[in-house]
Amino acid sequence: MTTSIEKHMATELISFSPEDDILLAVRVLLDNSISGAPVLDESGKLIGILSMKDCMEIVYNTAYHQDWGGKVEQYMSREVEHIEADTSILTAAEKFLNSHFRRFPVLRNGQLVGQISRHDILRALDQLYIQSTQ
Repeated sequence: MTTSIEKHMATELISFSPEDDILLAVRVLLDNSISGAPVLDESGKLIGILSMKDCMEIVYNTAYHQDWGGKVEQYMSREVEHIEADTSILTAAEKFLNSHFRRFPVLRNGQLVGQISRHDILRALDQLYIQSTQ
């Protein structure tokens, strides 16, 4: 599988700023039926990911500390694994097999250019190999 993930990744992404209100960010995730989104600084550099799992901390803070709300930067995951845009489908599949993540941001020259998911990899496999043998 020498085809790169670039042809199979999502490129129209919802993203957040670290200064965005966390409650509004949760609403965006819910309204768009997505489980997470990249967090970008002013220059467009990827600095984190905000996932539904990260947002669950709001429930904890509310229940134990009566602290409801805040900024995205308070809840986002800062250590982000990513994949380079020229990565092959096979290498990406291997990365998914060795990770609990369901999707990875895709970077080119340090800039976010898309996102690849397990679903995208399986769809690529279907398009490239399964359909071509039928």
